[in-house]
Amino acid sequence: ILFATLGEIITEKSGILNLGLEGIMLIGALTGFSITLSSGNPWLGIMGAFFMGAFLTLIHGFISITLKGNQVVSGLAMTIFGTGVSSLMGKAFIGKTIPGLLKTPFPVLNRIPILGQIFFNHDPLVYCSFFLIIFLTWFFISTRIGLNLRAVGDSPRAADAMGLNVNRIRYLAVFIGGGIIALGGAYLSVAYNKMWAESMTAGRGWIAVALVIFAIWNPTRAALGAYL
Repeated sequence: ILFATLGEIITEKSGILNLGLEGIMLIGALTGFSITLSSGNPWLGIMGAFFMGAFLTLIHGFISITLKGNQVVSGLAMTIFGTGVSSLMGKAFIGKTIPGLLKTPFPVLNRIPILGQIFFNHDPLVYCSFFLIIFLTWFFISTRIGLNLRAVGDSPRAADAMGLNVNRIRYLAVFIGGGIIALGGAYLSVAYNKMWAESMTAGRGWIAVALVIFAIWNPTRAALGAYL
């Protein structure tokens, strides 16, 4: 849920609404599982899920940015498409399992009473999510690229007058945001369940959409909401 929420925050910061999280997560889950099953390397599966989600989201970006289409309709179509395609192509993987990502206790920190078991006794993707929260908080506030991204989302005309390439920034945000959303799905099949099941996201994509609003587009608040 946290990965999907953070990916959507990046997308919406650029002024693009994506309601296709559920479908993108399912495509990410299927891609991550299938690549891990065939290669035996969960990190290859996770990377494959990221790029598959990112490229799939570019379709939504093309409709919303270049064609100026209805973002809500396009996002819902992404959900329908992802759900249908993952169900169809995932039939061959039902009942199969993979070793996936294993728990990797964080040295020293996992020995801290109570907090050590809560925060530092997980698989590497959980630790990556901790880093992502900190990085995005810093990125949006303290970097020129992050400020430009916020400017494009807040006022594209003003950003264009400043000399920023609004479409290019939005495409980049959609691409990266879509990849991170897909990581949320890959986590389910590669690290959490270590198997593929039809519609295994079970509405988590919609929960992530709600969390973006709850978090007021703030990565730290998104983390609090996801953990809650």
